[in-house]
Amino acid sequence: MAADNDSMDSGLVLLNCGESNQDNDSSGRMWDGDTGSKFMTPVKGVAANASYQDPSLPSMYPTPGIFTIVDTIFVHQDYVAPFTFAANTGFQTMYRFNVGGQAISPKDDSGFYRLWADDSPYIFGASSGVTYSKDNNVTIRYTPVVPKYIAPLDVYGTARSMGPTAQVNLNYNLTWILPVDAGFIYLLRFHFCEIQSPITKENQRTFYIYINNQTAQRATDVISLSGGLGRTSYRDYVIMASGSGQVDMWIALHPDITTKPRYRGESLFRYVDAILNGLEVFKLQGHEPNNLAGLNPPLQQKPDVEPKRVPGGARKSKSGLLVAIGGGFALMLIALFSMCVIFRRKKVGKSCCKTNNGHLNHPACDLVRQFSFSQIQIATNDFDEELIIGRGGFSNVYSGEIDGGPKVAIKRLNQESQQGSHEFQAEIEMLCNFRHGHLVSLIGYCQDSNEMILVYEYMVHGTLREHLYSTRNSPLSWRRRLEICIGVARGLHYLHTGTEKGIIHRDVKTSNILLDERFMAKVSDFGLSKAFPAIDNTHVSTAVKGTFGYFDPEYFLLRRLTKKSDVYSFGVMLFEIMCARPVINTDLADEQVSLRDWALYCQERGVLEEIVDPCVKDEITPECFRIFAELAEKCVADRSIDRPTMDDVLQNLEVALRLQDNNNCVGRPSSLQIIGMHSDKPSTHSIISVAAQGEIFSDIMHLEGR
Repeated sequence: MAADNDSMDSGLVLLNCGESNQDNDSSGRMWDGDTGSKFMTPVKGVAANASYQDPSLPSMYPTPGIFTIVDTIFVHQDYVAPFTFAANTGFQTMYRFNVGGQAISPKDDSGFYRLWADDSPYIFGASSGVTYSKDNNVTIRYTPVVPKYIAPLDVYGTARSMGPTAQVNLNYNLTWILPVDAGFIYLLRFHFCEIQSPITKENQRTFYIYINNQTAQRATDVISLSGGLGRTSYRDYVIMASGSGQVDMWIALHPDITTKPRYRGESLFRYVDAILNGLEVFKLQGHEPNNLAGLNPPLQQKPDVEPKRVPGGARKSKSGLLVAIGGGFALMLIALFSMCVIFRRKKVGKSCCKTNNGHLNHPACDLVRQFSFSQIQIATNDFDEELIIGRGGFSNVYSGEIDGGPKVAIKRLNQESQQGSHEFQAEIEMLCNFRHGHLVSLIGYCQDSNEMILVYEYMVHGTLREHLYSTRNSPLSWRRRLEICIGVARGLHYLHTGTEKGIIHRDVKTSNILLDERFMAKVSDFGLSKAFPAIDNTHVSTAVKGTFGYFDPEYFLLRRLTKKSDVYSFGVMLFEIMCARPVINTDLADEQVSLRDWALYCQERGVLEEIVDPCVKDEITPECFRIFAELAEKCVADRSIDRPTMDDVLQNLEVALRLQDNNNCVGRPSSLQIIGMHSDKPSTHSIISVAAQGEIFSDIMHLEGR
């Protein structure tokens, strides 16, 4: 309302102190001079004019009531916890976006005269998803917990999603990059509203929310959050921006396909997607030195990055070990704690991983913790052999709990092993730089007293190999094996194409594939991984390393490591999963020692089905078998140029899964019949004999995981 002399109604009062006349601002609001108004006290002051006004001053204001809700979550590494604000906490608006829609001027805001900007300049890379508006038959409704002043209708009436193609969406993250000042705590508010009528049920569209490669929320379901189609909702998260100077804050969304619809009759596949309607980012007032000072981020500037897919990843959020934080005192504690962590990790980055052979430098990583040796000893009961869950050529793996938290896997590498020291450094460097739902997450490490210890998320069902042969575990169904193959393919595809330079794993095998509680596959063991030195390189010249039986023959002969080397190893693994036998078995006849060679021999003669695992032979449909077998054959071609890319592999595996499901659904015969699969192509048997490989690589023939 205008600040006239007569009206006493409640409403918005805009006073231009020191002025006697009315004037409009740039947003079209009318400001009344306070001179002579009812708001002026009898004791008059002195009016003065500013000689200079800095147009770059940001908007700052005390904590309004809309930020004092109890559902705000503090995200730090693997932990999440409730977060509350002191009533006098100051905020600075850093970013406010109408995601997927046009900019909203202050006069079109819902009462607070806020500017909602276009989000597109901050989208990372070429994968910007799709934008859309609400369906004509959808009415947007505010709720008691999301009143009108939270955001205008136009914010909830438009959205950005990843797109209609599930296969594409699973292979990238929808990402925004926002420059912010390091050393401050930030509040991020995500606005959600389902505005298209096909999505009306819970779990039809669920997704992960990542902030700075940390999982803020998994299984985000807008219908569940809001209560239905067209109903508004939002979620608040708080995070510490570590580093120094100005840093980039990464915000990413990725489909979560682990949830299932709570109803029958409609496929979830078409909604493998993520959605966002609006986003706000606020800098919180610090307690040391109790201000908001810092470098202002550049306005309306597109991040200067290569148009590649964002490293994402899928780090699992665990139940928080932090207790509820209350008031300004808690805010100070978090700020001080985070600054201590930053200082400590910078110190770690400048120090080294000590070994008997010298020093191995590695960069500081804010996504993992550094544990003391005493913490590791307590977690493993002083490395009790009863807690060993895996043994390798250079390490033992123990299960344990650190500080009463969730169970973790603790790998202790051999201090005397040069190979172990290289693996230790490589694992930290690799897993600090990327996250993905099908890559195992590194929680922390320990380097006290010359130790080389890595702490990972615990995978309940162990390695894939432990479910295929020489095991007491129940055999995996064929469909589950297909899902595992697809998960591994997604992880490898991300390594090859989703990181800045591209990563070659170099040791793909069933003992390096771990299974979580849902049997979701995650690629592990990056000790031998290699990054491309330049983006236009097709190969890396390097010494041959890997596991006997999975070697790419071209890599061995030419010392040329390529992404197709991983494809070859993956193809061998496909035969291993289908036949449930070791890739090398010297107890068999000479022609059957190598699974790859024996499978190709049977494939050429149309009798491959005879060596399929009897436990799943009757489950495989003929169409699925044909696709799977032909794909495995192409993956293990002698020449890398004849092998498919991991993207092609992933597409074919998804086709195989659909064929398997479709045949079972329509009631066609599902048992595996004799299928003729003769090929006009010459044999692609290995150009290196098994005996020769065993002689040459006898020192690295560790079939078990390291």
